[in-house]
Amino acid sequence: MSEQPRDTDGRGRDFDTATLERLVAHLEDVAGRLRSGELEAEDAARLVDDCAQVASNASAELERLARAAASEPLPGQDQLL
Repeated sequence: MSEQPRDTDGRGRDFDTATLERLVAHLEDVAGRLRSGELEAEDAARLVDDCAQVASNASAELERLARAAASEPLPGQDQLL
């Protein structure tokens, strides 16, 4: 069983980056297909639209990860009771 990609948020906390990495891999694949020059104009236009949607999804995932990281206090900065 492979381990899910994880990273830290700069505060020592882990977060799952698998979704973001899948989106980036998809964008890289599509970019390579577009650069090849072997696509018909209609297919290329469809892929460009797909890239826009995937980029939007990646942006939303980055925002989600940033909000999750910001919602927790820094280590040693727990709320006082």
